[in-house]
Amino acid sequence: MNADIWNQVFYDDGEWVSWSEVEEQLQYQEWRAKYPNAIRSLIPYFLDLLSLAESYHLETGRHLDVYGVIGELFGAITYGIKLNKNYAQGADGRLGNDHVEIKTITPFKSRDEVSVKVSGNFSKLLVVKINADFEVSSRMVDRSKLPKTAKSLLKISWSDLPHVE
Repeated sequence: MNADIWNQVFYDDGEWVSWSEVEEQLQYQEWRAKYPNAIRSLIPYFLDLLSLAESYHLETGRHLDVYGVIGELFGAITYGIKLNKNYAQGADGRLGNDHVEIKTITPFKSRDEVSVKVSGNFSKLLVVKINADFEVSSRMVDRSKLPKTAKSLLKISWSDLPHVE
């Protein structure tokens, strides 16, 4: 066996194990700690898409049209929201018995607010904020806590949403 192979694999409990497999397991442990409610299979897509959006912006000064998807993936991995099919009417996903509407504040938006259709079939609103440094945070609120309006769209600002640490 040549010396390079010894740097790439080792023998453990009767099986050959590569360092990449060990690194993968360490990565999964880190994700479990950071996203305990996650649908873990979605984490790499979220991270890759966020990284791609940031790299593209740094390279071109333009933004990809992916922030809504990033927000939905963040909801899935952070809260365990089961996402609905694309273009499903009513809400973006489910969290237990609750229908969740997910809105994303993009890094290029001049105001930290979202518009929500009052007619939507949702019981929780998740607002995901991606700032200019491509850091992601979120706030979830029960629909019953949202301000009442006679208009078809409710505009809600980030600062008006409850912040829970």
